Amino acid sequence: MGAGATPGHHRSRDRCVTCGPWGTRGGPCLARAQLPENGAVPQTPEPRGTSRLLSRVDAAVLPFLGGFGSYQRRLVALTWVPALLIAFSQFSDSFLLAQPKSACARNVSGIAMPSPEQLVADAAAAASDYDDDAANASAPCTCGEGSRFELQAGLQHNVVTKWQLVCDEEWKVHIAKFSLLVGSIFGYLLMGAMADWLGRIPVLLVSVLSVLAFGMAVAFSVDVAMFSTLRFFEGFCLAAIRLSLFVLRIELCLPGWRFSMTVVASLVVVGGQLLMPGLAAVCRDWQILQVLIIVPFILMLPYVWVFPESLRWLLATQHYQRAKKQMYSIAQSNGVETATDPNGILTELERELQQNPRTFCITQLSSTRNLWKSIVVLCVNSLTGYGIHHCFARSVLEGSTSHLHYYALAGIAMASCVVLCPVVVGFGRRGGLLTFMIITALASLLQLGLLKPLPVSSSHQNTQISLSLSVFLRDTLNRRFSVAFSIIGMFSSRAVSTLSIFYCAEITPTVIRGGGVGLVLASAGFGMLTAPLMELHNQKGFFLHHVILTCCTLLCIICIPLLPETAGQPLPETLAEGEGLLRRPLVPGEQHHLLARPEVREYSRVQDTPLHQVLNPSNSTANGVRT
Repeated sequence: MGAGATPGHHRSRDRCVTCGPWGTRGGPCLARAQLPENGAVPQTPEPRGTSRLLSRVDAAVLPFLGGFGSYQRRLVALTWVPALLIAFSQFSDSFLLAQPKSACARNVSGIAMPSPEQLVADAAAAASDYDDDAANASAPCTCGEGSRFELQAGLQHNVVTKWQLVCDEEWKVHIAKFSLLVGSIFGYLLMGAMADWLGRIPVLLVSVLSVLAFGMAVAFSVDVAMFSTLRFFEGFCLAAIRLSLFVLRIELCLPGWRFSMTVVASLVVVGGQLLMPGLAAVCRDWQILQVLIIVPFILMLPYVWVFPESLRWLLATQHYQRAKKQMYSIAQSNGVETATDPNGILTELERELQQNPRTFCITQLSSTRNLWKSIVVLCVNSLTGYGIHHCFARSVLEGSTSHLHYYALAGIAMASCVVLCPVVVGFGRRGGLLTFMIITALASLLQLGLLKPLPVSSSHQNTQISLSLSVFLRDTLNRRFSVAFSIIGMFSSRAVSTLSIFYCAEITPTVIRGGGVGLVLASAGFGMLTAPLMELHNQKGFFLHHVILTCCTLLCIICIPLLPETAGQPLPETLAEGEGLLRRPLVPGEQHHLLARPEVREYSRVQDTPLHQVLNPSNSTANGVRT
């Protein structure tokens, strides 16, 4: 007990009008500026130079500058054009690295009806292994030097046909696919941190210049090793462009416009996926296609002058001199008269002009208690969504590279983006993410249940023919149901991935938003890596891989309710604001009723728990109450 305190001092506390309910009688208030809720760490006090109005970008600054006016709309529309170019590069692997139709003739049975003994053997193999075509994949390759290559992907010549990457050389194709994704992962992680340190526009400029250099060099590769290496750097730069544009788009919008503008960008990406086969059919050669994909990035060079630096980032990092010029420019473009300033925003800006800029890094996330947990949950969601998407796609594609299956995948992606809007509007971010994750888990569990062959009754075992017919009908029925559940799973997993990335952008504060979104996008890249990894290992262990991802969906269902709801809320600007985004119960009004009770607030203090008092006896009394 502190000196000079009465014996009953620790048992009675008065509500402090200035500092809150934790002030003590006759002494200074022991509480911090903001009380913890739900076991959260109290928010750290803002820096001395931080202005109250300037930190309220959505509530004060942007409405003063015209809200989501014509200036912001033009810039958001300009972010959609590069999304189309990025989609071309993202889906170019389906054409540049497509396997020829008759590159390698294996001993595969035709369409003739197999013998009953063969059907029984196939049924036994299917019961023990998930992969139906493992026997075909392991069959000896019979292609020779004079084999003719016939592509189905719209091109007459691609990387595979140029260097004959078939049979024993086929693994190099998977390495080439692997290199683009690995480069993207590193680009998201490194350039996301650079976007928080240097700003969004410098990262965008360097990435555009680099992608022009590396992308054009890919078209003139002399061997597959050079091709794979340059594709790594191309993926690195494309990831940085996508990340910077995504963050700029989010930070330009008011709360009511953020999600709709992001969905439009996703639809533009799907549009690029639909246009890609026609572009490949026009080019006919892979080198021409690669050049045609990269050259339009020259149009992004004027973006450095057209696009200003993010106003949110300038204000959050105290670049007030640059923010002042930009605020006047935005007000002039939106037709706002800055002479009338009822809230005194410009007056406060003038007082803060002498403040020194501050730098932030994603590593500061480790000092938070709640924020890093939310980002980890979204990373797992993103990884699981893209990873299990490949499991579903494999059941639909069945190794086919035809245009019909390609357009089917694009159609499912477009339907997912369209349905995502009403679901998120009706259920919110957290409710929509939980809904789609539950659908993904159910589709995956039902598909795994169909993989085990149904038992054959004893009456069907009388003759070989009846047994063969039963096995044939069972496999056909299972295949149809498996495809149906795969389509549902692809639909919902695509929505989970898209919403997880957007959710992270709303939860992460402006000072580290680039690094936070980069973490979730990198996790999505790890999920995409499952496709070339499974192909590289000839689909071995695919059943176990599917089971693990299904378990991850169940884990995500448990963790998603722990996320805070961000629908209609302003973006957090500082780490303290990001830490203040707390989970709310699913029942409306319950949290406000609980938090209004002083005894619940007192019970929620982490510092007053018995364990904390044992570890810090100097801050507690014998009765377990701090003085």
